[in-house]
Amino acid sequence: MTAKKVIAAVVGVAVVAGAGFIGYKTWHNASQKHDFIAPPSLSSTGKTALERGEYLARAGDCVACHTAEGGKPYAGGMGLDTPFGKIMVSNITPDKETGIGGWSDQQFIDAVRNGKGIHGENLYPAMPYNVYSKVSDADLKDMKAYLDTIPAVHNQVAKTDLPFPFNIRQMMWGWNLLFFDAAPFKTNPQRSSQWNRGAYLVDGLGHCTSCHTPKNLLGADQSGKYLQGGELQGWLAPEITGNRRQGIGRWTPDQVVSYLGTGSNSHVVAAGPMGEAIDNSLQYMNKDDLRAMAEYLQSLPGSRDNSVPLTAAQETMQRGAKIYQDNCMACHKADGSGVEGMIPALAGNSGIQAPSATNVLRALMLGGQGVATHSNPTAAAMPEFAWKLDDQQLSDVATFIRNGWGNQAPAVNTQDVANARKSLSASNPLNNPRNTQ
Repeated sequence: MTAKKVIAAVVGVAVVAGAGFIGYKTWHNASQKHDFIAPPSLSSTGKTALERGEYLARAGDCVACHTAEGGKPYAGGMGLDTPFGKIMVSNITPDKETGIGGWSDQQFIDAVRNGKGIHGENLYPAMPYNVYSKVSDADLKDMKAYLDTIPAVHNQVAKTDLPFPFNIRQMMWGWNLLFFDAAPFKTNPQRSSQWNRGAYLVDGLGHCTSCHTPKNLLGADQSGKYLQGGELQGWLAPEITGNRRQGIGRWTPDQVVSYLGTGSNSHVVAAGPMGEAIDNSLQYMNKDDLRAMAEYLQSLPGSRDNSVPLTAAQETMQRGAKIYQDNCMACHKADGSGVEGMIPALAGNSGIQAPSATNVLRALMLGGQGVATHSNPTAAAMPEFAWKLDDQQLSDVATFIRNGWGNQAPAVNTQDVANARKSLSASNPLNNPRNTQ
């Protein structure tokens, strides 16, 4: 974080601490009072508790965080990088010494839904209990039943050691008071059962808001920007509301289901963190649940679209069109339509038209590869261009892509590119004196 952000965060922590001192008892009592009835959950699918639990663990993408690179599934040890320091992820295998083998159902529920460790300590919301609070008792018990059957792995995970003042876990009392809504999921009687099921999945186990909602300085969701896009670890998680330009409002329900279940549709191909979520989780969900999620997401009003398109006659657009023709058109085609299932379309692509050009610049500089799934195993790759194009050229082609074929998005300038090149540790262009680095 910058010095300004650190100072603001410390001041914020002080405020949170004061709120926690005053209001902890109120929050704690409230979190204990809810009668968690089963919403339109997954526990009524006619399968056994273990089958449901495995499905739920997949839906919650537990394996993604609770598995270290090269480690055993669910054995923990991954360090999650946050603006406040690295948070170590726990072992949730049934090992009785280093995992959750000795935990009761209630202790598991308290951790997942209330953010309380087995010794009563406050957990950090990197474990998204603030979202999992919407998950029913029945579903959490089924998850616990499944986790009790996986291979126990003895793996003592290092303790989280954040810098002062973020290492004071009691501060979480105030954070919870300000930002944690412990109320259970409530169905909307004005909506269909499919819509309610989608809301339960998106707002609960899917924890979509963890990435797709922008965060404030204290790591909580920004008010009024639900699922309207957020930046995380150098990636933009784009808007996934019914906004027709920057969200998924122009997609058909089948296109949403295809993207979530296979990693691609006629508009986009998933990569990066979203590709990982599809690889580990979403491709294993049944189509009824994916369709329910689609109905709910596309019903959300989304952000206000204030973008003004650039015209083809503008100089930067003309330069960008030439660079596109020389470097991009062979794969993405002259009309920006791409190749369905392999190469994303650029025309009408909501991620391309996001207010931030983060993902566009990342793709241009570093290249990338789409996710390979069981139903779409061909993971096409894109080469990197940081070594070839200088900052002016990259800003021109990025601006063209974001405003060609009817797209509308803010122009990209050379400083944007220079900043991205530095933050991504991207190559400098070879033998190109125009590079600003």
